[in-house]
Amino acid sequence: MKNKATLLVGFAALLVGVLLLYSATYTVRFNEFAIRTRIDGDSMVVREAGLHFKLPFVFASVVKFDKRLQLVESPLKTVQTKDGQQLLVQAYLLWKVGDGDDKALAFFTSYGGSLDQASSQLKSALDGAISEVGGFRFDQLVGPESRLADAEARILAGVQGSGKVGIESVRVGISQVVLPPKTTISVLSRMAEVQNTIAKLEEARGSSEAAAITSQATSQADLIRHFAEQWAARIEARGNEEAAASYEEMKQHADLAVFLSWLDAMKSGLRGSTTFVTDTTKAPFHLLNIDAQTGPTGIPLPPAGLAPQGEQVVKGAP
Repeated sequence: MKNKATLLVGFAALLVGVLLLYSATYTVRFNEFAIRTRIDGDSMVVREAGLHFKLPFVFASVVKFDKRLQLVESPLKTVQTKDGQQLLVQAYLLWKVGDGDDKALAFFTSYGGSLDQASSQLKSALDGAISEVGGFRFDQLVGPESRLADAEARILAGVQGSGKVGIESVRVGISQVVLPPKTTISVLSRMAEVQNTIAKLEEARGSSEAAAITSQATSQADLIRHFAEQWAARIEARGNEEAAASYEEMKQHADLAVFLSWLDAMKSGLRGSTTFVTDTTKAPFHLLNIDAQTGPTGIPLPPAGLAPQGEQVVKGAP
């Protein structure tokens, strides 16, 4: 019996020792920090990861906090833009417990160590700050000249000004901008008007450029035509001068000029492999008649009456 009692006492002492050791130790992960509070109300922040010791049981308590970024999202909220457009806007907030022991203790005091309670209050603050989007026009929120970053900065400033102690608001972003059906129709109509205006401006610019090109081409064509007419007139005048000189020379040798024209006619008529039947008594084919009469210059002449002016027929000439 005595051995059994000793065994029970030893087991009970071991159990109490384990419980005492368990209640007097705690661990802090690398992504956490802890606030240790003694029974007298004195608190301190523990940030070093690893195993730590404290007073056992109710003599000291430990509350741990995640020091990573926390995410809060707002519901879709209707916002009227500066130009009267109705939008549904949703935003998100990244926050964390403030750096520094004073901020950590202030967070612990304000929210009782509950991240969920802090997130709930921040969600309300974010929902209220979304109204800052109303200070922008619709075309400043979407499109190539978007000022969405400025709108997000204003929302962040609104959240930071809500007086949440121990909290560091890191970043605000607009995750959705939804157009209600009525606003969609209005926006599409306005976009269509803008596109029509741009199209008309481009059409007017194209017409102006086309008119300028046409005017320039007409001017250049008139200039080229005028130059060509002047050049043709100079060529014609020069040709007339040369022709007049040739005509005067031919007048002095009219019989030779007629003979040369007969030869040209013969060359044109007998070109190529051609069988030609003609009357050799008529010019210029009389040149083929070896019995044709000749003039004083020895040029064969057609029958009487067809001789060139100034040429006399010599009968009996070989």
